Amino acid sequence: MPKGKGGHIRGIVAGRGKVYEALKGRLGKTRAAKIANAGQTKTDRSRMAKKAARTRQRRAD
Repeated sequence: MPKGKGGHIRGIVAGRGKVYEALKGRLGKTRAAKIANAGQTKTDRSRMAKKAARTRQRRAD
């Protein structure tokens, strides 16, 4: 089944397909998959967001 028709995306954690699709256009398939799969739980995603905020803050200085 074509991916654009609502099929299961292999290699992406269940429930994270929309995130993968949203990131894929900007980052490419590999980087989008790494990010989508990394945040399996809300705690993981919150930790990732806080780290990203710290990185942005540090680069702005």
